[in-house]
Amino acid sequence: MKKSVFVIMFASIAALVIAAACSSNTGTKVGVPSGKTIKSVTVGNLTATLSNSTGQLKPGDQEVMLAFTDSSGKPVDVGAVSLNFHMAQMGTMAEMNDSTNFTTTGAPGVYRGKVNISMAGEWQAQLAYEGPAGKGKTTFSVTAQ
Repeated sequence: MKKSVFVIMFASIAALVIAAACSSNTGTKVGVPSGKTIKSVTVGNLTATLSNSTGQLKPGDQEVMLAFTDSSGKPVDVGAVSLNFHMAQMGTMAEMNDSTNFTTTGAPGVYRGKVNISMAGEWQAQLAYEGPAGKGKTTFSVTAQ
């Protein structure tokens, strides 16, 4: 009886150890935010993913996340980040520029930002970074709904 209890306990402990090892995050997506993607773009050899809780940019104040990852999906610290939402002048409406104020998070390559999008419509997002991963910049379209 004692031997079978020992075997069952040993098997249970072994199963827990294996389960813990299998569930540990071994590297590819560590620290990448789990919000809904608004847009992912390539910047040099990195992927920049803009996300928030809804997956949509909207007019008004909001929080966004920006994550930079390499080709394997591992977060990459890029240093200083800027993201400006630009809408060109149309008729009597003046040109608009809404910049995002970013702060770092506890995860390398993941930034939290606040932005106030002036109005609904098509915006040109101007993204740039400079730091340990070098320099990069790109522009991409995004619609505020």
